Amino acid sequence: MKPIAILGGTFDPVHNGHLRVALEASDALSVPVRLLPAHVPPHRPPPVASPAQRVAMLRAALAGQDRVQLDTRELDRAEPSFTFDTLHQMRAEFGAQLPLILLLGADAFAGLPSWHRWRELFDLTHIAVLTRPGHSGSLPAELAAVVAVRRTESAGALHASAAGKVLDLPVTPLEISASVIRAMLARGRDPRWLVPDALLADPGLLDVYSHTR
Repeated sequence: MKPIAILGGTFDPVHNGHLRVALEASDALSVPVRLLPAHVPPHRPPPVASPAQRVAMLRAALAGQDRVQLDTRELDRAEPSFTFDTLHQMRAEFGAQLPLILLLGADAFAGLPSWHRWRELFDLTHIAVLTRPGHSGSLPAELAAVVAVRRTESAGALHASAAGKVLDLPVTPLEISASVIRAMLARGRDPRWLVPDALLADPGLLDVYSHTR
């Protein structure tokens, strides 16, 4: 089985920024990427759309290709969607040897010390930090110390072991905000070219955001 990369989020709604970075990560790392919608995100307000509505949007957006896939395991748990718990479950399912790669934006990565059992994440997964080309952000001292001995510049290194490496992965920066899209839809504006065409082809998929003013 190939290594697996995972990208979490609320996907409320899924938009072209999510899909573009997932596709670029899949290409750069030569792995399939799984999108994991959170049920109860620990670090942000609850989603506007229900789990079923977000799954319907994701299924429509991902249809017709197989490099970016949907994984609903976090929606199947009632408790908060802690990444540690998700990775622990994936290890139980896939075994200790399969490389797992957690995809994180640079800002989210810099905030890692606020996450549940964050130091133990490196025992469960590699981390690919999604960055702008040429961008070099600063990290809190406690995170920088942990990361210093784990950094690699080789995507291949993430295939050679199951977990523990950190790779900066430049991706195309698409500054698309789900909250802006929700506000546009609430005002009756057209989000064309911000969200996948499949969401516009079935207007019912986005109706939930028309009543959030």
